[in-house]
Amino acid sequence: MSDTSPYILVLYYSRNGQTADMATQIGRGVARVSGMEAKIRTVPPVSPDTTASLPPVPDTGAPYATREELANCAGLALGSPTRFGNMAAPLKHFLDGTGDLWLNGKLAGKPGGAFTSTGSLHGGQETTLMTMMLPLLHHGMVLCGLPYSESALNETSTGGTPYGPSHWAGTGAEQRLSEHEKVLCQAFGERLARLALKLAD
Repeated sequence: MSDTSPYILVLYYSRNGQTADMATQIGRGVARVSGMEAKIRTVPPVSPDTTASLPPVPDTGAPYATREELANCAGLALGSPTRFGNMAAPLKHFLDGTGDLWLNGKLAGKPGGAFTSTGSLHGGQETTLMTMMLPLLHHGMVLCGLPYSESALNETSTGGTPYGPSHWAGTGAEQRLSEHEKVLCQAFGERLARLALKLAD
């Protein structure tokens, strides 16, 4: 990826790996669109410690996102596991520090959407996606979801919503992404990338 290539920022927090797997699938969907690339980034966990206790670069997985990467993206896919029907604290903490980007309209007019993973099938997928969209609206972003013209949305017996991709991880042995969930993640990434190109014009 060159420094000047337009990109979709796939920004997520993942504790057990499923949300990270979704981010990878969304990146594959973005890669289908000529002229757009995916930049996959995560955020560090938060704790009640008052001093930094983690290295600035994670030992494994995606690098930590910078505010500059958020400011300069062509579009945003925001991902989090469900925490009581809402996004996880680390992602919220990162977004809470973007007031200057909001003030300067850095994300206004760009497409954005959300994805999530839950332990239970009815464990707050839709409320998590909706609450993740609120900061995107405040930043002036254009919301992107999944239309029912995606056949996997009608066929899935696992995750998947019109508000954005979702994954049912299970509460026992954690389930990997189903084929329908993978298809929907990829379709979401492709849709977001195509919308970013159109809005850039």
